[in-house]
Amino acid sequence: MAFSSCIQLWLWLSAFATLAGWMLSAAGELNRSGYLIAIFIFLAFALSVRGTTRLKRENHGLCAKKYFRRLRRPLPFCFAVLAALVFLSGLIYAPDNYTGLTYRVGRALQWLSHHHWIWVHTTDFRMNDRACGMEWMMTPILLFTNSTRGLFLLNFLPFLLLPGLIFSIFTRLGVHPRTAWQWMWLLPTGYDFLLQAGSIANDTFPAIYALAAIDYALRASSSNKFSDLANSILAAALLTGAKASNLPLLLPWAILIVRAFPVVRKKMVATFLVSLLAAIVSFLPTAILNIHYLGNWSGLSVEDAGMNMKNPLVGIWGNTFIFLLDNFTPPLFPFAEWWNHHASAILPHFISAPITANFEKGTLSLGELPTEDWTGIGLGLSVLLAVTVCSNCFGRRFSPSRAPLSAFRIFILVTPWLALLAYCVKSGMNTGARLIAPYYPVLLPLLLIGNATPKIIRTRWWQSLVYLNLFLALIVLILTPDRPLWPAKTILSRLVAQHPDSHALARSLNVYSVYAKRPDPLADVRSLLPPEVKVVGFLGAEDDCDFSFWLPFGSRRIEHFLLSDPPERFHELGVEYAVIGKINLDLRQTTLDDWLKKTGAQLVATTNATLKVAEGPQPWYVVRLPHD
Repeated sequence: MAFSSCIQLWLWLSAFATLAGWMLSAAGELNRSGYLIAIFIFLAFALSVRGTTRLKRENHGLCAKKYFRRLRRPLPFCFAVLAALVFLSGLIYAPDNYTGLTYRVGRALQWLSHHHWIWVHTTDFRMNDRACGMEWMMTPILLFTNSTRGLFLLNFLPFLLLPGLIFSIFTRLGVHPRTAWQWMWLLPTGYDFLLQAGSIANDTFPAIYALAAIDYALRASSSNKFSDLANSILAAALLTGAKASNLPLLLPWAILIVRAFPVVRKKMVATFLVSLLAAIVSFLPTAILNIHYLGNWSGLSVEDAGMNMKNPLVGIWGNTFIFLLDNFTPPLFPFAEWWNHHASAILPHFISAPITANFEKGTLSLGELPTEDWTGIGLGLSVLLAVTVCSNCFGRRFSPSRAPLSAFRIFILVTPWLALLAYCVKSGMNTGARLIAPYYPVLLPLLLIGNATPKIIRTRWWQSLVYLNLFLALIVLILTPDRPLWPAKTILSRLVAQHPDSHALARSLNVYSVYAKRPDPLADVRSLLPPEVKVVGFLGAEDDCDFSFWLPFGSRRIEHFLLSDPPERFHELGVEYAVIGKINLDLRQTTLDDWLKKTGAQLVATTNATLKVAEGPQPWYVVRLPHD
């Protein structure tokens, strides 16, 4: 099948990118020559394994006709339209995901500049202790294109594969085919999947690994094929290699893979080799490095306070409250600013106080529009799920009974919810609805297996809700500040000129203006540096972005410093000019004058720049270090 070949190709490409990254780093050859050799080896391997990535030639025309016929139906057509708009937005706009540019692209550029993986000397702990899956996929693209433009494809291509995998796993887990067919097109229109499909965020792209791990495990238990077992093991490893927060999702996979033990016994050596590859592309290498540098496998010892949940009971109900709050917030929420200022006072003390004490700052904050930084699947799908659950609960007596599910099948349906429970017990992160993106596809089957569901989806009121959801998804995609598909700044500038007293219009223009500069947020600061400077020192706070100083790629190298570093360190690395953020100075309770006296540096220039809307314009300083 063409679809199955595409899934396998994506899995093995992902594994190759991660394996090549670690191996070339170990050899000190993280460069174009090293990658060319690695690509040659991969192509030789792919050609030697027949059927793994190659389609049968005679099926191409048949597959194309089948896909075009499918697009004549309303739901596939709507999905195709949304996917086309996502692709268009990815082509028009350079990536602007803030965390993506700050530490994912940032750490990849650091590795390339040193020709191997390094533990970066920086205040931004995320450059070191986080999983490396997406970064290793980014690295060859950055290396060979000298651009971030193509990076959105790392999210867009797996987004296109979601519908087929969703249908496969839903039907294998007992969801009625008619219900599974509808949800295979609906679930990818969740706001997080839709917005991140054109982005460099790393929350939704592991969903393909979560689905593939369970799907191939289910196949392996019935087919007894080693290829299914290998793909399942590899997908599970890539799932953890993408984000450590996905580790609980190994629970349902581990239970299913035990049933494929007969295949393991037949292919002991091959299983060992695949498992070795899986270990390399999983979170394990990062965990080992974290133990070496931090004494803690997860890296939580250096993470923000609140990320590691203190009270497990608060974690369970608190995360549940956050999931519901974020997912049921209207996609257009003009009262967000008012809510963010008054949420703690409005909510009962027994809710707000434990959340404030146990979660990260800003946990109760909402946005006027869904953005890829915080949103979950969104209001439309949440309402559809709520209606489905209620209909199944109250419609049982009116629905024909189905053959009962086996105890094992019920257990498998429940285990993803146990995995989510494990996540809730440990995590105090403030954007949980976004972080659990890979969980959504495997959580839904338990909610959709009711007897009433196949009848519900044929009613007119259900179809009306479906198309309302698709309309809201379209609006969210068009209006998103990250990649607006309308002339936002032009229209809002005129409206602000006509209504200068409107706070809402002024804020909207400010939001779109700040997001428009995110692909190169500190361009004004970079322009203050002498063009001949090849090494720039960066003294930013934990969430300050150094990406602008790498541009144009290949022109200079960025070295991170701490305010406590002695002047000798600047000399050792050949740094004559450095940039300092005012927020970093404030957080360390020092002043620019004190730091200049300590290092003997001279202030060259000062300007203001806005990295985040919430922070507003902040001072940035360019300084010159003394040289002997």
